[in-house]
Amino acid sequence: MKILITTDWYKPAVNGVVTSVLSLAEGLEKLGHEVRILTLSGSRHSRKEGRVTYIGSAGAGKIYPSARFLITTGHKYIKELEEWQPDVVHSQCEFSTYFLAKKIAKDCGCPIVHTYHTIYEDYTSYFCPSQRVGKHLAAFYSRMILRTADEVIVPTEKISSLLEGYGVETPVTVIPSGLRLEQFSHVECSRISELREELGISDDDMVLVYLGRLAREKNVDELLDLMKDQGDPGLKLLIVGDGPYRGKLQEEADAGNITDRVIFTGMVDPSEVAYYYRLGQIFVSASTSETQGLTYIEAMACGLPLLCRQDKCLDRVVKNGITGYTYRDAGDFKIKLGLMLHNPDLAKEMGGRAGEAAFTGYSETGFARKVLAVYTRAVVRNRNIQLRRAAVI
Repeated sequence: MKILITTDWYKPAVNGVVTSVLSLAEGLEKLGHEVRILTLSGSRHSRKEGRVTYIGSAGAGKIYPSARFLITTGHKYIKELEEWQPDVVHSQCEFSTYFLAKKIAKDCGCPIVHTYHTIYEDYTSYFCPSQRVGKHLAAFYSRMILRTADEVIVPTEKISSLLEGYGVETPVTVIPSGLRLEQFSHVECSRISELREELGISDDDMVLVYLGRLAREKNVDELLDLMKDQGDPGLKLLIVGDGPYRGKLQEEADAGNITDRVIFTGMVDPSEVAYYYRLGQIFVSASTSETQGLTYIEAMACGLPLLCRQDKCLDRVVKNGITGYTYRDAGDFKIKLGLMLHNPDLAKEMGGRAGEAAFTGYSETGFARKVLAVYTRAVVRNRNIQLRRAAVI
């Protein structure tokens, strides 16, 4: 099968959409399918590099940090993709590249499958001060876009329920995104020791790890507040990543007199992410804006138990007392953190079970096979529709 994946976000950006696209493309290719990717260029110039086509774009940082929008149709490159004749177009974003996906699918007579990755109502504060209006806009735009898709894929039941509430009528299938987990299997202990020394982490420290984008909607402020309530000087919070909210978070850590217990690493090389997870004993997150939370799966693959704010996206991920815990409030966090800190054998057992769960349930080939079933359904339905139209003519 020839599969065209379209996405506004791609390397070198680091986020859940990019991770999912890379995992899906590799999984599909391992299964013998031909994949091409259409994305936005980091400049105004279009170009092609291997299987990836980049269409000229401009920055849209005033709407959302690092966002870009299409400024050219890249006619020459779009024509090449249409001549390639994809069997299915799989869109991963609802903005610029979606409209290119729709054009290509229409011209080639093939279906569009769309993966809905983002809870936009959690992001509308960047351009809309009213939460109620923002939610209304997110619901309206989602309905408008998804009604033109043949099939919709979502990573969790949380998003399926959200789209149902929005009134989306296109068929929705829940398929958790898979990951290239092999990169988390083998690490060099010497590199972990080097990082501990570089970051000032002693062998006696207990380290909570958060890894992700530092943005308002990720609710990292709550983790800082929770650290203020912990009196153990040997308990450290390692915050791995960067983003527009980093400066404010550092100011909050300073104001709370916890700078000696909070470590900001900034952005790290993706090839070294596994080492940073392994600097800690527990993975923590206070976010409720995740569609799936791929960093949770990565942490599990590195053998870390989870301690995360309760959220519907975690229903299949955190098995309380087995792979970690979810918490409801500061008091609940303190109790469950205490259980893990005072019972290191229990935390280690949960980490081991978390690793098994990650490799069993979130492999890239398993992910690709499930997505292929959706492609096949969309292609067959599209072919039947065209045959019926031809019969009428």
